[in-house]
Amino acid sequence: MASSDSQPRFGQSVKGLLSDKVGSCSGDVIALTRQVLKGSRSQELLSQAARNMVIQEDAILHSEDSLRKMSIITTHLQYQQEAIQKNMENSRNLQDQLRHLLK
Repeated sequence: MASSDSQPRFGQSVKGLLSDKVGSCSGDVIALTRQVLKGSRSQELLSQAARNMVIQEDAILHSEDSLRKMSIITTHLQYQQEAIQKNMENSRNLQDQLRHLLK
């Protein structure tokens, strides 16, 4: 009888251990699933960051091009300003000469 009494206890003990092991494995599967989802989200974030970086790089290149063009325009405006100043000086000289002649 001792063996028949120990048989159910042993079976329940094994069932309890098996149940604990299944619970532990379920927890591990859930943790693994969360980690995979987290990794997937990280990949999405990295992809978005890469796209944003490309957009920013394009904006920087466009800004550099605009600055180059503005520099050229500034140089041309300086030449025009110098030419206008010379013409004003010449105009003043001519006005002075006309006044002198008309006196």
